[in-house]
Amino acid sequence: MKKIIVTLLILFCVSSVNFAQDYNTGIGLRAGYSNGLTIKHFISNKTALEGILSSRWQGVELTGLYEIQNRIANAERLNWYFGFGGHVGIWDGDHADWGTRGESYTVVGLDGIIGLEYNFTEIPINIGIDWKPTLNIFGYSGFWGDGGALSIRYIF
Repeated sequence: MKKIIVTLLILFCVSSVNFAQDYNTGIGLRAGYSNGLTIKHFISNKTALEGILSSRWQGVELTGLYEIQNRIANAERLNWYFGFGGHVGIWDGDHADWGTRGESYTVVGLDGIIGLEYNFTEIPINIGIDWKPTLNIFGYSGFWGDGGALSIRYIF
């Protein structure tokens, strides 16, 4: 039974080795509860690094992600991806319902991401939708599950 599972796992991995990306780098805007800028750069056919600079609660947050990208079978230029990373940020307690007036919060935490993206053939534009939950470990600690966003990038 173990041999069958290992064989199926290897076949799955080999079958998804096809080129997963249609671009090298994309730069654009990210809109959701947290708005900002995004840059995604592929370091191999299936892996990318993404940086996000976002603003929320009159503060700023910098996120770095490592992502694994895969094609969706029979859907040309449509990809799904997942990944993980971390963030550091500063939030202003005066502009958050949960915050304490007059207090700033410096946060450090872990991030996950899962999403879909489509790369247009006619124009060098990529559009994606994702969910990026975070866990703040230091600062205002806790789980934040509202990290969904829409990203539009210029790709080259």
